[in-house]
Parts: sequence; C-alpha cells; structure tokens
Amino acid sequence: MNTATPTFSTKDTLKFFRTLNSRVNNYFKENNIKKTGNWKLHFKTIVMFAIFLTPYFFLLAMDMPFWVYLLLNIVIGVGMAGVGMNVMHDGNHGSYSSKSWLNKFMGGSIYILAGNVYNWQVQHNVLHHTYTNIHGHDEDLEAGRIMRFTKQAEWRRFHKFQHYYSIFLYGLLTFNWAITTDFLQMKRYLKRNLSYGEFKKPVIRWTTLVITKIIYFSIWIVAPLIVGVEWWKVVLGFLVMHYTAGVILSVVFQLAHVVEDIAYPEPNDEGEIENTWAIHQLFTTANFAPKNWLVNYYTGGLNHQVEHHLFPNISHIHYDKISKIVKETAHEFELPYMEFKTMREAVVSHFRHLKELGQNPQVA
Repeated sequence: MNTATPTFSTKDTLKFFRTLNSRVNNYFKENNIKKTGNWKLHFKTIVMFAIFLTPYFFLLAMDMPFWVYLLLNIVIGVGMAGVGMNVMHDGNHGSYSSKSWLNKFMGGSIYILAGNVYNWQVQHNVLHHTYTNIHGHDEDLEAGRIMRFTKQAEWRRFHKFQHYYSIFLYGLLTFNWAITTDFLQMKRYLKRNLSYGEFKKPVIRWTTLVITKIIYFSIWIVAPLIVGVEWWKVVLGFLVMHYTAGVILSVVFQLAHVVEDIAYPEPNDEGEIENTWAIHQLFTTANFAPKNWLVNYYTGGLNHQVEHHLFPNISHIHYDKISKIVKETAHEFELPYMEFKTMREAVVSHFRHLKELGQNPQVA
C-alpha cells in the first residue's frame, strides 16, 4: 500500500456538496426525523439475528440428516452477511442510534462475524470512505496478486481467467478475516498509527483481538464439538457458512466500485486528486437495483452506495428517501449519478469489467 496520503481539491466553484448537504438536512428537519436508525432498523436487527443464530441453536440441540445440517449452515451464512450489512455496518458508522453505547454494541457484533472493530473501522471508515477507488490507498481494491481490480495493478497472465475464478475466491472473504486478515491488518495499521476515533495502546488492541478470536472459535468450533457434533461436520459447516457469507458480501461490495464506467483517479504530481472529496465519490461509486425492495432491505441499503458514501453517518434506513434529492442535485450540477436499474445488470458489468482488466494489461 502507498502511504503518501493524497489530498483532495478544495475548489468547488459549483458549491455542489454545500447545496446537497443543505437540502438533505432540510429533509430531516422538515419531516422531524433523526438521521439515525428507527423502529424499522430495530425490527430488522431482530430479523437478521434470527436468521443468523436460530439455525445455530438447532445445530447444537438436534441430530439431523447431513443435508439439513449443510442447509442450516447456508442459512447461517445468509444471516451472517445480513447482520454485517444491516447492523454492524450502521453501528460502526455511528448511524445505528443517537446513543453512542448502542452504536458500539451493535458495531461489536462484528466479533461474532469473524472480524475486528478496529481493523474494520480503519479499512472501511478511514481508507475506503476517504480514498475511494484510489489505487494504493483504498484497501478494498487490494486482492494480492491473484486479482486485478484496477488498471494500475500489475497485470499477470492468469488474470485472463479472473472473471471465471473470482467468484470462488470471493467466498473466502470472511474465512480469511477469521484466520489471517485481522492479524496482518492490525500489525500494518498499528505500525502506521492509523485509528478511527480514540487511539488505544497497541497492547489493548492485540489483547482484544486475541480474546475475541478465542471467543469466536469457542462459539463456532468448540461448542458444537462439546455437544457431540462430529469434527468433520463442524469443519465443513464452518466452511460452508463462511463461503456463503463471503460470496454475498464480496459481490455486494464489488457492484458499487468495481464495475464499468467507474473511475479510479490518480493523484497528480503534487499528490492532489482532481475533484473535491464529495464529487470524487460520484465518479467512483454506483448504485444498483435501487427500486428492488428485497435487495434494498437485505443489503442494508448498500445498493444505495452513492448516498452512503456522501452521507456515511446517516442510517441506511433513509437512503431510499434521500436518493431522489441526491440524484436531482447531481443532475442539476451536471455531475454523474451512476446506477444500474437491476442487480443483474450490475453483476454482468462487474464480471465484464474483470474480463477486460484481465485480457488487456494496458486497459485504461
């Protein structure tokens, strides 16, 4: 990763974000509603945790046919991704509630999803939301050497096949969180003195990481073994759960930033990005299936990525409403507002983009 921090232009002669921010604030003021979550989010929290944990307790309490066991682990994976997108995500953005302790509690749900609060907040809130789609700074674009997400990334011959093998690697996302990623990220972030909010001593970070990993594996590996589930079924179920969640989360993440017509801006010789931060978000982010109720509900509004990137401290419960304001304002200022009408269009665009980047090492 490049550690020389790029800066954004401060020249916004259009006054785009000032105008947009004023209009969005007026929406909440005129309707007398808070920007944080409401009863709809609280009810959805119950739904997502029910999908996530109910099958787990069935697995512990009942002896069942192998195919039922696998099916329940798939359901757990679906619930795992659902909790991550709807509950943990808002919590760690501070948008779940106006009460900071409740945000921390819901954000802490990441510990039973295989992740770590500190690492996630640095990677997502700091690096991804600040330096969206900037190669060498947005770690969401980093996939080692095996995937090529940008034209700036080194091309290798096997990338010609990445649009075929990528989906198999996507399923390893949360499994890697649990096993290796958190340890590597923490070492890297602490070395760079990165933090989101309060900076705690490294010993506290490492101690928290180790303790929460012990708790995590105790829940998902040790507990089933103790109640008598055969070891090979525990391991297989663990992999199936993670693979399901990993595919869902990876695909949802990629459809917003790794698709056709999205920009991957580079700093100039002075280290400055051409646009202001807000306008930069419009060039580097896309929505998908904005009118699909199920996609909107299950993904926690992550199909409204444009709104999320411009207003990360507003709960996803409100994105559908403010999207009209954002879209009209962007068009008024003759700025892009990219969206795919359906999820299928976005998926096709993503894999077509991977194919182009893989086939042509000089693709621009």
